[in-house]
Amino acid sequence: MTIALISHPKCLLHNPGIEHPESPERLRVISKELGLEGLEPFLIHEIAPLVSREQLSRVHTEDYIDSLLQLTPHDGVITIDADTVISPHTLLAARYAAGAVVFAVDLVLSDRQLNTAFCNIRPPGHHAERARAMGFCFFNNLAVGVAHALMHYHLSRVAIIDFDAHLGNGTEDIFQNNKKVLICSIYQQKLYPYSEAPIQAKNIIHIPLDAGATGREFRAEIIQYGLDKIKAFKPELIFISAGFDGHKQDQLSDLNLTEFDYLWISQQIRQIANLYSHGRIVSVLEGGYALNALGQCVAAHLKGLLGQ
Repeated sequence: MTIALISHPKCLLHNPGIEHPESPERLRVISKELGLEGLEPFLIHEIAPLVSREQLSRVHTEDYIDSLLQLTPHDGVITIDADTVISPHTLLAARYAAGAVVFAVDLVLSDRQLNTAFCNIRPPGHHAERARAMGFCFFNNLAVGVAHALMHYHLSRVAIIDFDAHLGNGTEDIFQNNKKVLICSIYQQKLYPYSEAPIQAKNIIHIPLDAGATGREFRAEIIQYGLDKIKAFKPELIFISAGFDGHKQDQLSDLNLTEFDYLWISQQIRQIANLYSHGRIVSVLEGGYALNALGQCVAAHLKGLLGQ
């Protein structure tokens, strides 16, 4: 079994500032760790294409796309909010990041020999709403891929599993009440985006964790509230918002997960995909800012997706 590893060198050029946690080094440590862990024989490296305007407009408004693309500075940065910064190459990187997920969908739905892809991309996307950039995010990369799967391949049941420590408010904003999409979000409550009342919709499963939660609580909550509901949905394709900022070394959350917890949840997702989705999974990098831990977590994630 192999996994398509999709990225683009331009994703390294987004530069929100030397002190910003969402640094280009994130992609470099992942690539290095995958080699150290002996995963290269199981990977097929692919270069992401640019996302098209049509693909973006399925999940973002035309006015939002226009206004965002016009913000590119010739030098320096433009600050959208305290966390979200546009540098000269940011939106080019974002267009390749979204294009990677579209390409991943095409690969796993068209190639009978390849049913799993991991998009090693930045900037991340799951906080980007239909008409709002926030939380380090500009285009909702995963949502663009989901919309492509629904429209181009006419799928009727797509599951999104988001285990980033932060609630994927953007993905929920875009797909709330969409009967073709099931969202299961596992996150630390009362953390960014600081929503006291997350979107309530029949197609959204919230699994909030308390600050300080360990892998034991993480696994127990997912078993009790998530796995059976995802299985009952019988997804034809599974997307993962793969954020690793719940690791105990990461300072952007108060969770105490380890790489073994990410291995475990990836194994659970693999089992569901094998049962209902012909093994088809598209995983998309979101958060994860403790660099040493990030590489280890992604390696564990891919091992789980490989069935190891």
